[in-house]
Amino acid sequence: MKNEYDKMTSGELYDYTAPETSGSWFACRERLRRFNSEMPYGEGYRAALRELIPSIPDTTAIYPPFQCDHGTPIKIGEYVVVNMNCVFLDGGGISIGDHTLIGPSCGLYTPQHPIDYIERRKTVERGLKITIGRDCWLGGGVTVCPGVTIGDRCIIAAGSVVVHDIPDDSLAAGNPAVVKRKLNGTENKPR
Repeated sequence: MKNEYDKMTSGELYDYTAPETSGSWFACRERLRRFNSEMPYGEGYRAALRELIPSIPDTTAIYPPFQCDHGTPIKIGEYVVVNMNCVFLDGGGISIGDHTLIGPSCGLYTPQHPIDYIERRKTVERGLKITIGRDCWLGGGVTVCPGVTIGDRCIIAAGSVVVHDIPDDSLAAGNPAVVKRKLNGTENKPR
């Protein structure tokens, strides 16, 4: 039988006040306190970051201040940069591909509360995974909503709110974000 933490990370309805979910959240507060007190690339920076997100590669950087719910459901690839003031509500899991840039003050939010207001009064929600592909760039202040997948090589314009999946090689902008044009790779080739 799954505990509430397992339900959370598998997208099922879970109780966020249960000991295993709330305990994970409170433990993460202490790890965040240590991480956010470090200078980027200072003596204790990498150890504090690895304590917060155990699977993080040495080539990836997150700049404080940073906030997340648990840390462990975050999977980040090689050579990723997450700029300062980002918030990852990560209960449903967040996956970020190699060489992706996350601008400052971005929010990646996996919690999905019940639609019915009576159900919403309860201490339950679902965690819907967010997936961001390889070689993406999210401008400053982008919001990514629960369950969204952003394909490889995408650019999401600053201030956009991504509520639907974005296919590979797309430039998306707006609230809600819509694909403005396809990127075919010629942007980086000399003319």
